[in-house]
Amino acid sequence: MKWLRQFTVSTVVFGLLTAGWYYAPWLELKLGFAPSVIQTAQAKIPEGGFSPIQLVQNARAQIGVTVRYDPEYTAIPYPNGDVAQFKGVCTDVVIRAMRGQGLDLQKLVHEDMKQNFSRYPTRWGLKRADANIDHRRVLNLEVFMTRRGFSLPLSTRARDFQAGDWVTWRVGDKNLPHIGIASDKKTRDGVPLIIHNIGLGTQEEDVSFAYKMVGHYRWR
Repeated sequence: MKWLRQFTVSTVVFGLLTAGWYYAPWLELKLGFAPSVIQTAQAKIPEGGFSPIQLVQNARAQIGVTVRYDPEYTAIPYPNGDVAQFKGVCTDVVIRAMRGQGLDLQKLVHEDMKQNFSRYPTRWGLKRADANIDHRRVLNLEVFMTRRGFSLPLSTRARDFQAGDWVTWRVGDKNLPHIGIASDKKTRDGVPLIIHNIGLGTQEEDVSFAYKMVGHYRWR
């Protein structure tokens, strides 16, 4: 019956690993990867189609999960590839929130860049699309959204922003690109909070007009 004991032990170990893959945060911390929170818990398209409020909720769900800012280049699967959930950059907030509605920006941006590479920025010295990183760059998302006709006029009026809007900025003296999602929560003055990751993991903060705004987009 030795084979039966081995089979039982193997089955239990496999079950624990499977459960840990989906539910245990130690997998992310110990191994550096885990399936997306969005992919496992929220990856479904709303019955009525795209929902800006659901996008906000998907972004907010990352608070306390993504706790680190890490811009390191990382090879990831394609499509639906992602880095470990405990880390990421500003674009990952948007990417993960969109996947909660069945929209994979990795695939969408990569396919558009393959067909229209010359329309996208070339500041990184690349000669072809790279599915590992292209969708994780703010400048590429700006071009992608503009090409789809989702760009809106810039504004300093809070009422011009709706929950689920994407906003991009240039931060600091170096004009570093940044992106965030407008929240359904607002300040006392009616300014929407922004869900973003600018260094301390995903946060929901009053930064709509804290930086130089350069882009305003609305998925539809």
